[in-house]
Amino acid sequence: MSSSVADSASASTTEFLNEHPRMVGVVFMTLLLLSQAGNAAGAVASGNAGP
Repeated sequence: MSSSVADSASASTTEFLNEHPRMVGVVFMTLLLLSQAGNAAGAVASGNAGP
């Protein structure tokens, strides 16, 4: 991915979050829950020996 595409995506995300400040909390909570789900899935997989 070229830096201009990354800069464009970053700028559009920043612009969207500036226009919708409540979405900052939604994005934060979504990332937090996804990170917790990954940890939980890893714990279940490591505790299950399999068939």
